[in-house]
Amino acid sequence: MKEPLLSLKGVSKSYGPVQVLHKMDLDIYPGEVVALLGENGAGKSTLSGIIAGSRTPSEGSMTWLGKPYAPASPREAIDKGVVLIHQELQLLPELSIAENVFIGRWPMKNGVLDRADMVRRAQEQLARLNLHIPATRKVAGLSTANQQLIEIAKALALNARLMILDEPTAALGGAETEALFEQVRKLRAEGVGIIYISHRMEEIAKIADRIVVLRDGHRVNEFADSKTPVRTIVESMVGRSLERMFPPLPQPESRKVLEVKSLTGADGAFENVSFDVHEGEILGIAGLIGAGRTELVRCICGADPVRGGEVCLNGEVLKLSSPADAIEKGLVMVPEDRKLQGLVVQHQIGENVAYANLDRFEGGWITRSKKSALVDKAISAFGVKGKADQSASDLSGGNQQKVVIAKWLIRNPKVVVLDEPTRGIDVGARAGIYDIISGLARQGVAVIVVSSDLEEVLGVSNRILVLAQGRQTGILDHDKANDVSIMELATL
Repeated sequence: MKEPLLSLKGVSKSYGPVQVLHKMDLDIYPGEVVALLGENGAGKSTLSGIIAGSRTPSEGSMTWLGKPYAPASPREAIDKGVVLIHQELQLLPELSIAENVFIGRWPMKNGVLDRADMVRRAQEQLARLNLHIPATRKVAGLSTANQQLIEIAKALALNARLMILDEPTAALGGAETEALFEQVRKLRAEGVGIIYISHRMEEIAKIADRIVVLRDGHRVNEFADSKTPVRTIVESMVGRSLERMFPPLPQPESRKVLEVKSLTGADGAFENVSFDVHEGEILGIAGLIGAGRTELVRCICGADPVRGGEVCLNGEVLKLSSPADAIEKGLVMVPEDRKLQGLVVQHQIGENVAYANLDRFEGGWITRSKKSALVDKAISAFGVKGKADQSASDLSGGNQQKVVIAKWLIRNPKVVVLDEPTRGIDVGARAGIYDIISGLARQGVAVIVVSSDLEEVLGVSNRILVLAQGRQTGILDHDKANDVSIMELATL
């Protein structure tokens, strides 16, 4: 057997009295993809940080190519050939794509930056990912999916020997994911070792050589066959039997709550879209990246301007100039990027809930008792595992998402729009989000769910609207919808 690139022996990590990683053993060999799976809080990020030099282990040892390895910083790890691609984007929006790809390691010629060479080399990495955007363009304004691909291009340009991919496809659609997988396969063939972290179980069978499962900071299982049944893997992750993922679909009423008529976005991202959502109905919106899904729901919720068409709520034509107008009418949205658009992550859970409900405090005065009553209701109603005075940044992705949802739902809205509601959330926490979505519909709320995950959109939706390149290509009833029928419409 080949010698491992990286070997961990008894690696542990504690923060004060709290031990988050327990005597971890792990070997990564050249030319293999190891899937690292576990719920949020299982220790995946801590382990990745130790390998990549951003965290120091409390005990244990590591070797790299047979020699002692203890990086004191990410730069030291990168110099060794170890690169971590973070789930959270690390780009500087006011710099160009090329500048982001080569930041900190500029190509020089005669003592000055060789800008032409930098742009050329960056463009080559973008082409490897089928991302056809000028490398001279600023990052600001690019979609989350494109920014994720630029993060991956940065790592490709480093010629890494070991690459850690943390939720690399969380913001990607099918075509972008396949382009990434093609690069992973090429890197594997070149002898690069890859640690692949993902909550998308269907990806693991496609890309992984073996699977390592963490739970509560312990390594609890390893599967040598990536074709191991999903249920077996998930039950190992959560430590219990998984009876179901999606709750039974509610039966909607006949009354229309939301009507969208020939809506066209001001920026041309979509045009002439028409649909309705009934009381107690969950409408899924599917399509490839760039199809106009997010742009559509942002316009419906007043976040972006429209060029034509109407949005009607309970028969009333809405004139929305801002999200505040929509919120006042009872139409709320949970955005796709919870950390940038849904939360002030440095602030407390209670403060985040209060910010969305300032109009509910009489006279504008927020007293401790009033805030506590409001926040405690939100936390208990939606199963947030945290306290009101706890920073939102300390929560797992699933609990952060519950806070974003909870701050709107205590307003008793008529329509709730969720854009990628389980992006970056582990399997166990997803079930909780799905229960909340189903519970809303059972209360008579009209729900719209935008998702890049076909299994998800099929599992939660009464009907599914499909977009392709900004055009509405069809609406499928639940019993007529499947992966094939959706993708046929998404690629028209």
